[in-house]
Amino acid sequence: MIEYLIMIIAVVSAILALVQRDLLKAAILTGISGAAIAFLFQILLAPDVALTQAIVGAAIIPVFISLAIKKTRRDDG
Repeated sequence: MIEYLIMIIAVVSAILALVQRDLLKAAILTGISGAAIAFLFQILLAPDVALTQAIVGAAIIPVFISLAIKKTRRDDG
């Protein structure tokens, strides 16, 4: 039962990340989606895949997106 809840969280956060206008919020939602998928892998007894997903999907990719946003942000004023 909890697997379905985690799948819904992953899908909803991914969809919200796609439609988000604020890029920093999109990066945070991407991390939430990655963490949910990592947790799902752990429930499905794949700890090696869960660890890799947690490191890459929940930590590295959102940080890289945030750094790219910071480096490319324009000053309009």
